[in-house]
Formats: sequence, C-alpha cells, structure tokens
Amino acid sequence: MPEPEIIEGFGCRSEIGRICQKSGFDTVLILTDKLLCNLGYLKAVEESLDSAGIRYRLFDGITTEPRLEYIEAGRSIALESNAKCIITIGGGSVMDTGKMVASGCRLKHLPADMLLQKFLIVPEKTLPIVAIPSTAGTGAEVTVGAVITQRKGGKFASVIVGLDVHTVFLDSELTIKAPWNITAGCGIDALSHGLEGAVADVRSSMEDIEKSRRCVRLVIENLPKLKEHPEDIAARGAMCLAANLGGNAINKQLAGYVHAFAHSIGAKYHIPHGKAIAMCLLPVMRSQMESCSGQLSELARFCNFESVDALFQALESLIDLCGLDLNGAIIAPEDFRSLSVDIAKDSVNYSAPMTFPRSQIISILSEINKHN
Repeated sequence: MPEPEIIEGFGCRSEIGRICQKSGFDTVLILTDKLLCNLGYLKAVEESLDSAGIRYRLFDGITTEPRLEYIEAGRSIALESNAKCIITIGGGSVMDTGKMVASGCRLKHLPADMLLQKFLIVPEKTLPIVAIPSTAGTGAEVTVGAVITQRKGGKFASVIVGLDVHTVFLDSELTIKAPWNITAGCGIDALSHGLEGAVADVRSSMEDIEKSRRCVRLVIENLPKLKEHPEDIAARGAMCLAANLGGNAINKQLAGYVHAFAHSIGAKYHIPHGKAIAMCLLPVMRSQMESCSGQLSELARFCNFESVDALFQALESLIDLCGLDLNGAIIAPEDFRSLSVDIAKDSVNYSAPMTFPRSQIISILSEINKHN
C-alpha cells in the first residue's frame, strides 16, 4: 500500500519544486484538467518547478471520467520526455488517470487496453506520483484502485499492485471556492469511508482503526462550519485530511454495504455518488448495528458522543444540513429485485460487518425510500 509523505497547508503546493528537487525528479509530467488551469491553480506549481530548475510537460486534456485515450496520451508524453514522476492535480478522474499512466510507463510493452486488469501488477513499482487533490472526498490520491471507462463504454475497475504515491499535498486552497453542494457531497463520501472502515470485518492495526475514526470525527466537526463560512481555512484543511484518512480506510479496510447500495442505485438512476451515499448511509448502517455494536460504541466515544444513538442523531443532522435534495422514492419498487442482485454482487468486494440475505437487501431498499 502507498505510504506517501503528507504535506498539509493552505498554498502548500508551492513546495512541490523543493520536493521534486530533493527526490531527484528533474523532469516531470503534470496531469490535470482545463478547469483547474483556467482557475489559475496551476501557476503556483509551475513557478515552484521553475524555481527549482525542474523541467516539466503538461497534459491538461482530461475533460471527463478517466478514459483509455487519456492514458495513452499521458503515457506517450511521459515516455517521450523521460519523466521521472507524474504530478496529478485535480479530482478523482485526474488521480485515476495518473495512476494508470504511472503504471503504463513501467509496463510500456502493454497497449493501454491491456492495462485494464482486475489486479494490475507492476513488479518494480509504478513511476512515482506526486498528488495534489482538488476535492475533499474520494481520497483517490492514495487509494490503489482506478476506475477507467472502456472504449465501448462501460467502466472497468483495476487494483494496482505496486502503486508508488511518493508525496501528497493537501492544499486547502484548491477547495476553498467549491460550492456547497460539491463540498457537502464530497464530505459525506469521506464520512462514509471512515465510518465503514471503523466497523469493517477485517483485521486492522489500531493505527488504521484510529485513522478511520478520526476521519469520521473531522467530518462531523468541520463540515457544518463550511455551510455558513465556506472560506474557513482551518475547516477546509480538516476536510482535506479527512478525505485522505478515508482513502487509507478504503485501502486497509475496504468499504461496505453503504457503497454497494450507493453504487448500484447511483448507476441505475444516474445519481451523483455523494448524494447516493447520503441516501443509503443511515438505513444501511442501522440495519447492521447489532453486528458491529462494539465498534460503533468505540467510534461514538472517540467522537465525544455519550452513546451510539447520539452518534446516529449527529449523522442524521449532518446529512439534513447538507441538503442534497434526497429523494429515495426515486427507487422504483419494481426495481428492488434486480437491484438486490447487483448489490449482493458488489458487496463481495468489501468487508461489511455482516452479510445481508437478498430479502434483507430488499427490505433496506424499502427503508431507504421511507427514510428519504
């Protein structure tokens, strides 16, 4: 699993030249999208690299979800320029593209299509990545997974064995102008990663368990502050850290049924991921409370709540505050059966604290409708 150096702080990306120079990355490829370029967030990165004498090439053609043509273009530029590292600056699409480019540079004998393997093994590690996430939600800057859109459509998920994330810059300046709906959706996504990590049925170190618990506490404490004060630098920084800790939870503890439900519902009804998570989180977690009561009690204490009920009340209040226009009734009852099949299949990839029979999955879908 990646264990990058984490550098935090408003505007900290201006340190990137120093890090590259110290690490011997004399030539780099910057992967980003045009939106971030137009917002001017790239300027500090370029100035820092120039000051350190680091040569760089830029690929800013990522305009949608990760696609094979982006991977091909990025790898071509990286190999042509003999890049020593990939700098990714952007959201999850940029991060996932960068992971595949960094992998493809080591596996240059493989065409891009052949990189789409369930477990993509890179024997001598990928090209190093220096990641600067522009959102505070997915934790994609450290996760070993990448989801790529195939040439004929459809998505393929790869787990990269040997991913080398060298450094992560948690620069809250990149998130400070994000509108509330984006901030809220990303925040709830990060919350779900920490929450499911804290109750996962998988052997974890106490350090990783505490990281997941800290993720939950940071979101509960800081996301509400950004509703009224979106330019609260300390709260923005805390949310960036929460997202990163949530990424660690995905790597070490996987996810659970909240994600299995949200993925299936989101795909069928074209619901944004953060909103789908918000719809599913409470009904799913309440349905498995008995099986993880001990972990939830520990989490409640860690987050300074007197009981699990108080924790859940806080989660419900937070989701209500986010105002993501939840409408669970969009799940048509006639779709329950087919959705239950998809959810059961997706859940095999995770480490939920219990296994739901199909009948219970259908019951939870009904609860999601009632709850929302």
